[in-house]
Formats: sequence, C-alpha cells, structure tokens
Amino acid sequence: MAEAALQTRPTIERTAPDTIRLERLLDASPETVWRYLTEAELRAKWFMGGTDAVKGQEMSLLVDHDNLSDEEVPYPDSYAAFKGSTWTEQVIRFEPPHLLETSFQGGKNGTVTYELFPEGEQTRLTVTHSGIVSGTGAQDFGSGWNSHLTVLATRLAGGSVPNFWALHAQSREIVARALG
Repeated sequence: MAEAALQTRPTIERTAPDTIRLERLLDASPETVWRYLTEAELRAKWFMGGTDAVKGQEMSLLVDHDNLSDEEVPYPDSYAAFKGSTWTEQVIRFEPPHLLETSFQGGKNGTVTYELFPEGEQTRLTVTHSGIVSGTGAQDFGSGWNSHLTVLATRLAGGSVPNFWALHAQSREIVARALG
C-alpha cells in the first residue's frame, strides 16, 4: 500500500486575516467522504474521534492522535498535554452529503466548514477554517489541517501512515512556504 505523501504545493490559502481555506481531491464518493466527516469511528482514523455529527446536536471531538499513525509513535512534547482533551462543538450546518459546518475548539477558534463537490468518481473537499483567534494563527492551523487532510486522502486511497507526527513536521515547513 502507498504511504502518506504530502503535497509539495498544498492547496491552501489565507482568504482573510483569520481564515484559511484548503482543498483536496479525494478518491471516494461524496457519500463516503461525508461518513468520514460525520461518523466518529471513521473520523478518528484521520482527525479526531468523539461522537457523531448529527443535525441540530452537539458533538464532541476527542484529541487522540495515536489513531493516526500505523506504527506506535509518541506524541511530541509540545502536543502531549492535549492528548485526551475533549471539545464540545456545535453542528451549525448539516446538509448531507455536501456541507457540514461546526464550531472549533468549543467555538474559541471559530468555525470549520466542509464542502463536498462530486467530480466523477472522486470528491473535491474544501475546508474553510474561519474565526481563528489563537496566537498560533493560520500557520499552525494550516499545518494541522494539511496533515489531517493528507491522512484522510491516504486512508481513502487505502494507503498507510507510518508516522503522523513526522508528516505533521513536514507539513509545518510546506504550509509556511505556501502561506508566505
């Protein structure tokens, strides 16, 4: 199976001082991608578990990135304190299988909108994270999203991710160049 590979020129842009937008073309139908966004068990394989996203209800996101690497990899010291944290998110918009919008970090760092567009047998996923107020800003969130979306694309293509944290470190450099 193929291993995770970061795009050397990720499709990421800053659309406002507090907003970033990323795109990926994924090897799956919108219905399959939707399940990976909304079903906690599948979402845990590329982002965070917790509870399912359901229209009109709160959902939780559980920070447990041990599920993202196929090998046993320790958390970097700078992220270890977050392991096991749970955020309660609001499901703001829920339009299967085309649009999902939720709060992020309990609303402390804005909202995330996922838009799914069918392209033949693939899906173009656009992720817009707006309202970022964290001091780490677009660079840190962009690196995280780029890494997580790379894992999603890899999982949907049947590939492996030996070391999420190595992927994340590479992503930081790539996103820094992309965002300038």
